[in-house]
Amino acid sequence: MTMLVGELKTVLAAALQALATHSDELRDLDAALGDGDLGITVRAGSLAAVEALATSDSDDAAEVLKAAGRAFAAANPSTFSALVGGGLMAAASPLAGRDHLDTEAALAFGRAAAERIHQRGKAELGDKTLLDALLPSLDVLATASGSAAERCRVMATEADRCVAASREWESKRGRAGWLGERSIGQIDAGARAYALFLAEFAAALERS
Repeated sequence: MTMLVGELKTVLAAALQALATHSDELRDLDAALGDGDLGITVRAGSLAAVEALATSDSDDAAEVLKAAGRAFAAANPSTFSALVGGGLMAAASPLAGRDHLDTEAALAFGRAAAERIHQRGKAELGDKTLLDALLPSLDVLATASGSAAERCRVMATEADRCVAASREWESKRGRAGWLGERSIGQIDAGARAYALFLAEFAAALERS
């Protein structure tokens, strides 16, 4: 699997544009466990990142991903936007000078982003957060085969499975963690947002 930076910008922008349309679903999910602002956060961050990608003339993978992460983080002052945007920016640095991404680079980027999110947010696997969808999806990418679209679709399927499985867990972090056992039976909105992003990214790849 190899993707030139120009294609990455196009596909990423299309996926983020589509992700923004899920804001109502994410708002409702977040309202059940938190303050309900995640839909607004994801929409604002996604659209800001789309604009940043549109104005970027760089063919450097690190610069492109940093621009998207910076825009996402700055668009809306929230913990989620800071964690995700900061994770993207930190993970992008090792990609400096690359004009393409392959599976190895994508895995390294994803795992570095996950580690940054873990360091900043202190969440562990099993805490019912974004990481419970992100890390397993990277594990299946490591063994997946086929085109970029096929591999991303496998990741999206695994993320969906993990989101569904975590419904019966107790939330341990953020506002959701305050609910304790009352969080059981609800879906974590951040994990769902990630699963939706993967699905939209796969769809954009399939169209490209």
